[in-house]
Amino acid sequence: MTIGSRIAWDDTVLPFQLDRSDIRGRVARLDGVLDRVLEQHDYPPAIEALVAEMTLLTALIGQTLKLRWKLSLQLRGDGPARLIATDYYAAKQDGAPAQIRAYASYDDTRPLEGKPFDLIGKGYFAILIDQGKGTTPYQGITPIAGESLSQCAETYFAQSEQIPTRFELRFGHSTGIDHEGWRAGAIMLQAMPKASIPAPAEKSETEPQLLTADDILDGEEGENWQRANILLDTVEDLEMVGPSVQPTELLVRLFNEERPRVFDAQPVEFGCTCSPDKVRQSLSIYSARDIGHMTTEEGTVTADCQFCGAHYIFDPKTLGFEAEEAPGDSA
Repeated sequence: MTIGSRIAWDDTVLPFQLDRSDIRGRVARLDGVLDRVLEQHDYPPAIEALVAEMTLLTALIGQTLKLRWKLSLQLRGDGPARLIATDYYAAKQDGAPAQIRAYASYDDTRPLEGKPFDLIGKGYFAILIDQGKGTTPYQGITPIAGESLSQCAETYFAQSEQIPTRFELRFGHSTGIDHEGWRAGAIMLQAMPKASIPAPAEKSETEPQLLTADDILDGEEGENWQRANILLDTVEDLEMVGPSVQPTELLVRLFNEERPRVFDAQPVEFGCTCSPDKVRQSLSIYSARDIGHMTTEEGTVTADCQFCGAHYIFDPKTLGFEAEEAPGDSA
C-alpha cells in the first residue's frame, strides 16, 4: 500500500479510553474533509496551515461533546490572520456523518510569511456550543496562549473546564505521483480530574493567570497523565497520516500497557448549511430603502457564503420586511 492510498479510516474520528489511566481520547483522520474545506478558497500556505489545524481541533472537540446541534471554534487576532472560524454539526442520527466547515479572514496587504501562529498576534480563542432551538448557547473565551492553536485549545480546557487536555496534530499537502491532496491525523487526550482544583500560582498583574495541567492534577492522577503524554510523544508522522498504520493499531503501539479500549467511530464530511432562505432571513430586518443600497448596477442583490463559496443572486423586490414579490433566486 502506498502513501497515496485511501484507507477505511479516512474522514473518521475514533473515540477510545485508556482504562489503566482513566484517560479518554480521540483519533482523527480528515484527509478528504480537509481537501474539501481548503479547496473552497485560494489561501496562502500559512493561512492554509491555520485553517487545517483549526479544522482538526474542531473534529476532535466536536466528537467529544454530547452535541445535539453545533459546535463553533473561533480565533480572532490583531495580526494579518484576523479570523479563523469553524463549525461542527452533530450527526442527525446514529451512523450518519457529522459535518464540518471552516474559513479564514486575513489581511493580504501585510506579510503572510513565517510561522503561521505568529500571524495571529494578540487576541482570543473561543468555543461556542449551540444545542439548538429552546436552549441557551454557551460561550467560553480564553486569551491567545502558547505557540500553536493546539496549545490555545489546551489552555481553554484547563482554564474554562479544568480538564487537562493534550492535542497532537500532523498535517500536510501531498503532491506525490499517486496522490495529490491533504493528509491529516490527530490524537486528543483528556484526563477527568476527581480532586478539587487549586488556585493558580500568583503572576504579574499584566500576565493572565491561566491554568495548566500541572495546576489541576497531582498524585496518582498526575502520574497517569504524565505517563500517557510521554507515550504520545513517541508518535511518528507516518503513523499519524500514512495509510499503513490503522488508528486501532496506532493505539496499541502507543498505549498497549494503558489498556486502550475503542468505541464506535464517527464518520465526518464537509458540509455547509447555507441556503437562499437563510440569506433572505438575515436580510429581513432591512427596509426597501436599505435593500436599494445593496442592489448592484445589474438590478440584483448578491451574497456569498464564506464557508463554501456559494454565490446567491436575489431580486431586491423579494427582500426585506417590505418585500413585494415572491422569491425568485438563483445560486
